[in-house]
Amino acid sequence: MHHDPERALALAYAPDNGRRAALSALLALDTALGDVVRSTTQPALGQIRLAWWREQLAKLDGAAPPAMPVLEALYADVLPLGVGGTDLSGIVDGWDVLIEEETLDDAALQRFAEERGGRLFALAAAILGGDAAVARRLGQGWALFDLARHQSEPATAARADALAQTALTGSLAGVARSLGMLALSARLELAGVPQGGPKRAARLMWFGLAGR
Repeated sequence: MHHDPERALALAYAPDNGRRAALSALLALDTALGDVVRSTTQPALGQIRLAWWREQLAKLDGAAPPAMPVLEALYADVLPLGVGGTDLSGIVDGWDVLIEEETLDDAALQRFAEERGGRLFALAAAILGGDAAVARRLGQGWALFDLARHQSEPATAARADALAQTALTGSLAGVARSLGMLALSARLELAGVPQGGPKRAARLMWFGLAGR
């Protein structure tokens, strides 16, 4: 997801008045936390690394960050728009589920979705505007969809996809265009609509124009 053209399209729909940079910083944080989890081979070490992120994010409320691009971007672009470091640190809890839980049953998957994607999209909605409740629901689906794409256990991936399908079903009206675009991209992928094809491009374009 580091070089996803549809993510770039979603960012392009964010207002270019500081809010686009803020959304980019939020997504970069999510990517950084995902990289920690995916590169972890020993759970205890992974939790230590996530605890470091949780601490550094919380510290943003009272001090400038160390020279680390993700933290610097959050401090410069997100905090001035009213989202605090403590708010951001909650996203770590979602990723931590994947390390602390030996079995990803439906309850664990739902907790992951709520704390990672739901919280991320809700914070983004606080910056971008739009219906925060819809954004939170779509964020949960987006997170579950992304988890399934990186999941090596087929049964877990199937359950994550099923939960994602439920969360992503429903109207996209009222949500910020950028967040709706991310959710729609996941929905189309779940439906088997190929990337780069005319049907997918037309659907994304219509949402960008009409917001539904």
